[in-house]
Amino acid sequence: MNTLPPVTLLVIAKEPVPGRVKTRLTPPYTPQEAATLAEAALTDTLHTLLRAPARRRVLALDGTPGPWLPPGYDVAPQSLGGLDERIIAAFAHCDGPTLLVGMDTPHLTADMIAGVGRDGRDAWFGPAADGGFWALGLADPARVGALVRGVPMSTDRTGAIQRIRLAEAGLAVTDLPVLRDVDTAADAAAVVLNSMAEVVR
Repeated sequence: MNTLPPVTLLVIAKEPVPGRVKTRLTPPYTPQEAATLAEAALTDTLHTLLRAPARRRVLALDGTPGPWLPPGYDVAPQSLGGLDERIIAAFAHCDGPTLLVGMDTPHLTADMIAGVGRDGRDAWFGPAADGGFWALGLADPARVGALVRGVPMSTDRTGAIQRIRLAEAGLAVTDLPVLRDVDTAADAAAVVLNSMAEVVR
């Protein structure tokens, strides 16, 4: 019987306020439409993680919780600084195996992350199709500073550089499926079409 402790699931997100989220969707979407899409993506992500095994769920939030936040989450404010520093600060709210995900992959399923924290690995990594990453998990969150600080974020090499950091640290890494971040109108259309194809199958 597997006695490894279940994972803490950590979400890093912005409050879905028009003009502050999903700005790359405008145009063609209006700021209000972009915020509505962001709220839907965040809501889907939070509810998906409620269906995944976890001992704790934490939302590192830039903003104020709204009616989109379901019960079952501890809410912590995001820190200031670049995304690497905000990721490091978010991990500081967790202990034991922890998996961080963003709010940009609403097509994430609970099955994709069900083994995290239970497979005896040191790290878990979810690459994004645009070259970034949608998930980063560590068995020991205290190591996050050395692993993440200074990684250039929001580039088409971010994921590759982060993955190399994990390997160079000697960590045993489980690679999770590649997912597409919803950052642009083309991303949103592609994710919708792929979801429809999955339903048809």
